[in-house]
Amino acid sequence: MTNFAEILIDWYETHHRDLPWRATQNPYYIWLSEVILQQTRVKQGLPYYERFVETYPTVADLANAPEDEVFRLWQGLGYYSRAKNMLHTANIIHQEYQNQFPKTYDELLKLKGIGKYTAAAIASFAFEEKVAVLDGNVYRVLARYFGIFTDIASPKGAKEFGKLSQDLLPDKKSHVYNQAIMEFGAIQCSPQKPDCMYCPLRENCYAYNHSKQQELPVKINKLKVKERFFAYTVFENEEKVAMKKRLGKDIWQNLYDFHLTELDSLESLNDFMDTAWAKPEITIGKISQVYKHQLTHQKIFIKFFHVQLQKTQLLQSFSKELQFFDRDEAHELPKPILIANYLFE
Repeated sequence: MTNFAEILIDWYETHHRDLPWRATQNPYYIWLSEVILQQTRVKQGLPYYERFVETYPTVADLANAPEDEVFRLWQGLGYYSRAKNMLHTANIIHQEYQNQFPKTYDELLKLKGIGKYTAAAIASFAFEEKVAVLDGNVYRVLARYFGIFTDIASPKGAKEFGKLSQDLLPDKKSHVYNQAIMEFGAIQCSPQKPDCMYCPLRENCYAYNHSKQQELPVKINKLKVKERFFAYTVFENEEKVAMKKRLGKDIWQNLYDFHLTELDSLESLNDFMDTAWAKPEITIGKISQVYKHQLTHQKIFIKFFHVQLQKTQLLQSFSKELQFFDRDEAHELPKPILIANYLFE
């Protein structure tokens, strides 16, 4: 343990990626990067970070931004609750803290919308507080190097890894060490193919010496994936398409989609148009293939059924939530990425 931090800091100074949020101690930019990179790879998240910084250069700009505009900018990142929570936190910092982020881990943790990991990241990287940052990359490095088989998703695992990560923090450059161990887990001690051959820690690494790289860290997956079947009716009138805002507490909250009928099976999805719209005032058009969309807890089967309405006023007889948009207007609406891709493919 004595040289663990030193080795990682030395490695980091040579091998780290040049990322914009590492070149600043602006707590807003650091917070923004952490929100975007939750459950998103750096390569995918980087252009989103750059667009958000350019569009909303201060937390006040973000707090005052229209919700639909923020969701449109977020489109494609998934986990849209992150965008909603981000807006909520930005408003708190803007209104209650006069646009100033608290400077300590304990004070940051009091902010609704900022959890332990994000509070530690801001406190460490923006204010150089000696507090450990513990993410999936850190769990993996520690579990493999020290040979820890405790489930990282368990309360016991959180406590054990939390204490170890704090104990390992060096007195000097703790903020650099935090960046180093996270980066090391991301590109050297990676999940599937760790580069053990050129690893500076391999001599004393438990996983390397016992061939346990694929077994560590231990995470017992308790998630059950639910299957859902979405029949989307795409009402059209000449060059206009009907869409609505999702206002419930289901997935894709506050995003726009088409008229939705949720069914109970793939068979019902394929037979949907045979029973759904047997009305003389509509014309059935294109019917899509079945698309599959994977979320963390859900696997969604989706099929699009195009229906031409001869008169726009007929739309309200199907749903009062729907309204027609021309293609340019529809393009600007915040939408689930599958809807966006289908609409403009």
